[in-house]
Formats: sequence, structure tokens, C-alpha cells
Amino acid sequence: MIELTGHSLMINQMKRICLDLEDVTISEQSMADVRNSRIAVDEIVTNHQTVYGINTGFGKFSDVIINEEDVEELQLNLIRSHACGVGAFFPEVVSRAMVVLRLNALLKGFSGVRPEVVKALQELINKQVHPVIPQQGSLGASGDLAPLAHLALVLVGEGKVYDSDGHSVDAKNVLDAKAIQPITLKAKEGLALINGTQAMTAMGVLNYIEAEKLAYDSEWIAALTIEGLGGIIDAFHPSIHKARGYKQQEQVAERMNNWLEDSQLITRQGDKRVQDAYSIRCIPQVHGATWQTLDYVKEKLEIEMNAATDNPLIFDDGELVISGGNFHGQPIALAMDFLKIAIAELANIAERRVERLVNPQLNDLPPFLSPKPGLESGAMIMQYTAASLVSENKTLAHPASVDSIPSSANQEDHVSMGTIAARHAGSIIQNARRVLAIECICALQAIDYKEPEKSAPKLRKLWSDFRTVVPTITSDRAFSEDIEAVSAALNPLSDSKFEYKHNLLDQLTP
Repeated sequence: MIELTGHSLMINQMKRICLDLEDVTISEQSMADVRNSRIAVDEIVTNHQTVYGINTGFGKFSDVIINEEDVEELQLNLIRSHACGVGAFFPEVVSRAMVVLRLNALLKGFSGVRPEVVKALQELINKQVHPVIPQQGSLGASGDLAPLAHLALVLVGEGKVYDSDGHSVDAKNVLDAKAIQPITLKAKEGLALINGTQAMTAMGVLNYIEAEKLAYDSEWIAALTIEGLGGIIDAFHPSIHKARGYKQQEQVAERMNNWLEDSQLITRQGDKRVQDAYSIRCIPQVHGATWQTLDYVKEKLEIEMNAATDNPLIFDDGELVISGGNFHGQPIALAMDFLKIAIAELANIAERRVERLVNPQLNDLPPFLSPKPGLESGAMIMQYTAASLVSENKTLAHPASVDSIPSSANQEDHVSMGTIAARHAGSIIQNARRVLAIECICALQAIDYKEPEKSAPKLRKLWSDFRTVVPTITSDRAFSEDIEAVSAALNPLSDSKFEYKHNLLDQLTP
């Protein structure tokens, strides 16, 4: 089990919880903090103190005082009224991540919920009950209200969950089957469950897991392309990259040299030409900049994963209760927009390498890698598909965070749109992986036309492995299935214990 504390959750642990379905346990100290925080809320209710979200309305209704006998109804009404998400559902793995992150945030002990609430969330995780949550409807402040309301509905025995086949079914039936007792929300608990950034952060964590692997895969695929084109190895000399000073650029160059070690298919500066095109020569510079972005995104996600993001927050055993704005998703919104651009660029440069592989004016390979040029088109239209995906990414890469629409009668007058940014980042990642799948297919074919035994040992192993995924092109065929097969092989979620026929995040809709 992985112990949740509210302070120490990392992305590598989220991989284990979300992809390997590991159980979670709760630290004793965190549970003590939860109890102490709840005592403070109970005293506020008993003493008839007026505190936002505990005995007042919400948003523009914050000046409406709620009677003590109506506090429970207030919380249930909040959940029901805010559960108005629409559109396609978040993939089940993202839903699981949301539950984990919401639980971890409550364990900080600033939210005022009862231990029963955190135990209920833990039970959903460990019994693999995952809420069905529509993707659209969040403004990213006051947090992810609509998505998290759909999550909270399940705790009270309403809403929908995924069954074992990944279908949407009534939560009540699954809760009964797994002996999970619905809870009755008390003062502040409904608000504590939905005021937060867990939808955008959960999507962001899964985006990062996929993007990190995609960035690594882009390097060995590019190395295969370099062999297929007889690329010049000198561009990866460590002196060049040390002279600029970006550690990520240096690391990419080092890994490229490692992939290409002992290759007999590469050339040296001056053998055939002095230098290669930018899409080959500038791999460390371009891919390295994407790694800089990934490092930034990971840092922000791991802070947010352990952040108190609801409102109000309770400090000093209830002596200090402050209404603020930690639910505002701006840090994740900007990080996801940055991620969108960085991954779109991996696809951009990969598509240009595909062009160099298929264009007979740019290489010494058969035109369009076709076994019978003219009679058969070979990889011609695969480049079209790559270009289409890259063009679509350019539209999706427009930053969501620069937009804001006031809500709640202008009380909430600036919002982050962070969940839109996270969703679009997920779509860009899917498109980029398919572009890299196309480059992989073309690079494998180029190696076939060379002498595969002269390939670098590490790349020769990958060439052999991926030839079991996609066969060599001996004649024209429907290449769509090949692209999807390679894309699935590159997808880190394909090895998840969520065994669906299609890539989990293919459910995303721009």
C-alpha cells in the first residue's frame, strides 16, 4: 500500500495507484489532523458563528445565513446543483486519480471534514469504485466544481460509476454490491469535496505520465530516422551542448549518442555533407526545450497534488478560519498550456523528419519508401496524416488560460480555464504519439532498405521488437491499423490494469 499524508504524494506513486491499482492507506497523524479540524467546524455550528460555506450560502449567496437545522440539506443541495457537467466522460483512470487527489488534499487537515468522509474516499479507491465524471463544465475556479460534484454524488449514493467493463452504471447498485455505505454530508463537507483543482490536476498527472514517455520515445525514434537518413553524428558532440548551458539539451544529446553508439549507418561531418537539416541537427535543442517544460510541469503538479485547495481553510484548531482563493487553478492552467506547446513541438519536428524519410529529393531511399514506386504509394499518405495531426495540434495549443468569463453574478470574476487546458493537452499528446508512430514506421522501413545488421545494437533491438508490432511494407495496405498499433505500443497506459480495447485517453474530446 501507499500511505497518503496530504504532504508527500509524488507522480511515481500516482502511477502505482492509478495504473497498477495499488491500494492506499492513511497516516495516523493525518487522520488526527482531520479530527482536530472537524472539531473546529462542529464548534462553529454549535456556537452559531457565521462562516462562509459552513452556515452560509455559496458564491453570490455567501451573505445568506443558513439555519443550523438546514446545514445538512445545504450540503446535499450544493452537490446536486453543481453536478451539471456535460460531454464525454473522463477516462476511468483520470477519475481514479481525482479521488486520490481529493482524499490527499483533505488529509492536510485544513478542510474540516469528518474522518468518515476521508475513509469513504479511501474505500472508493481500494475497492476500485470510480465515478463517471463528464469532462466539460469546469471554469477552473472556484476549482473544478462540476466535475468534483459528480465525484461527490457517488459518496452519497447517487450519480454513476464505471462497472468492471468500463460502462456507466448507477452508483447505488455498485456501492451495495461492494458493501460501501453512502454517507450523509455534514456542515462544510459538500463544499470541501468540490472546492478544488483535482480534475485539472488529475488530468495533468496522467498527461505528464504520457508526455514523459513520449519524450523519451521521440529520441530513439529520431535516432532510427538518423540511421535511415545517414545522419551526421557530430551534431550531438557534448562540447556543442555544454557550450550553451541547458542541462536538458545536454542530456538529450547524451542519450542520442547512447542510442547511436556503434552504428555503422551514421556519417561524420564532411563525409557526404557538412551538416544536416534542423529537424536532425537540432534534436537536442528542440527536444531539450520540451524537457525543460516537462520539468516545470512536474514541479507544479507535485506541489498541487499536495495542496489545500478548498475554501474556507481552518487553521490553529479553529481559531483562524479564512476565506481565500486556493481553488483558483491558474498555476495548473499555465502549466498545462505550456505542456501543450512543448508536446506539439515534438510532433512538429517529428513530422518534418517524416518528410525527409519519404521525400526522394531529400534522401537516397525509394520514393515514399514504396517497394514499387508509382504503382504503389507506400508511406506517402502517412505523411499527410502526420501533417494533419500537427495542424490540429496548432489549434489545440492556443492557450486556454488567457480566457476568462465571469460567473456567479460577477462574484467569481476571473477564472483559470485550467481543466480545458488539461483536456486539450491530453488531445495533443494523443495526436503527437500518432505522429511519432508514423515516424517510427517510416524509420523502420528506411532501416529495412539499408542494412539492419549495421544499425546500432540498442536500435537494432528496438527495430526487431517493433517489427513484431508492424510488419515491413512489402506492398500497399491500409496503414491506419499499423499507426494505431505502434501508437498503442508507445502508450504507457496500454500496460495499465485497465484493460480496454482502445487507448484510455482516446475518449478525450477537444
